[in-house]
Amino acid sequence: MRGKIKYQEAFHDVISLIEESRKRAYQKVNEELVLLYFNIGRMVSEKVEAGSWGDGSVNELATFINNRFPELRGFNRRGLYRMKQFYETYTSDEFVAAWMTHLNRKPDDMPEIVTTLLTQLQWSSHLHLLSKTKTASEKLFYIELAIAENLTVRELERQLNTAVYERTLLVNRNVSVTHKNIPSHLFRDPYIFEFLSLPKDHSEKDLESALVQNLKDFILEVGKGFAYMGNQYRIQVGNKDYYTDLLFFHRDLQCLVLFELKIQEFEPEFLGKLNFYLEALDRDVKRAAEKPSVGILLCKGKDHEVVEYAMARNISPAVVADYETRLIPKKVLEEKLHQLNNLIKKDL
Repeated sequence: MRGKIKYQEAFHDVISLIEESRKRAYQKVNEELVLLYFNIGRMVSEKVEAGSWGDGSVNELATFINNRFPELRGFNRRGLYRMKQFYETYTSDEFVAAWMTHLNRKPDDMPEIVTTLLTQLQWSSHLHLLSKTKTASEKLFYIELAIAENLTVRELERQLNTAVYERTLLVNRNVSVTHKNIPSHLFRDPYIFEFLSLPKDHSEKDLESALVQNLKDFILEVGKGFAYMGNQYRIQVGNKDYYTDLLFFHRDLQCLVLFELKIQEFEPEFLGKLNFYLEALDRDVKRAAEKPSVGILLCKGKDHEVVEYAMARNISPAVVADYETRLIPKKVLEEKLHQLNNLIKKDL
């Protein structure tokens, strides 16, 4: 029996080698495909810009390719213009400026955009980015997000549709995050839980149960750096047991992250209970090498001035954010971000 188990372990190792090899081969094929589309886009763009090619020439090129390689897809007129757009987008002055500012790069480093960024995403992901983002900064944000969290095409589409970029910026510039030890770019405001299908009048227990049942989608929304540790996590203080809502460990922050759920608008006393839980986690659950625990208070709405006052003397790392169980139109979030930017400009 033991010999059979050893054989099975070795067999699984062989399967892992096969899977890793297939993954590397697929990645290499994808890299070559994206590079091909980029280079074709460059050629079409340069010919059109020089005036040597017009719309008719692009149509003829599409016909020529299809006659030579009838088995290939995506090389029709529309596909060729998408390749042209792909090349022009990522070599534009706007994107070069965003790349240099965000990553402290120089113009000489521009080829790295293609080799280290663009080729890591599937072509279908790039098509979503071209059609659903407006600015270079937004594109760069989603490219880095997709790479960091290894998002599939469908997962990236979901993040685009729920306006993660705008919601992350709203946290970055919002009074809800005031503790200097919290990297606010890892959090969002509001969080969108459209996948729960909760009734309008749901309880905190309903919300918690639905999030646990849809854990994969929940982690996609909050970020793939979160590793689930449990719900109703028991903490013993003195002779009493207390139960937290949702407890995670964040691999990048190297700390415990506690989500506490409230189905009503934020009240200052919510922070007292959250701080109590964080102190108990740090004393009895946190390991020596880990950083102080972070609390995320999810409320059904909040008054920003009340949050600012409540957080002003709060010493624990904490975030106060809204949650929604329905999709918020992207235009609404864009307008909200625009209004916040205008307020910041006035203060300056």
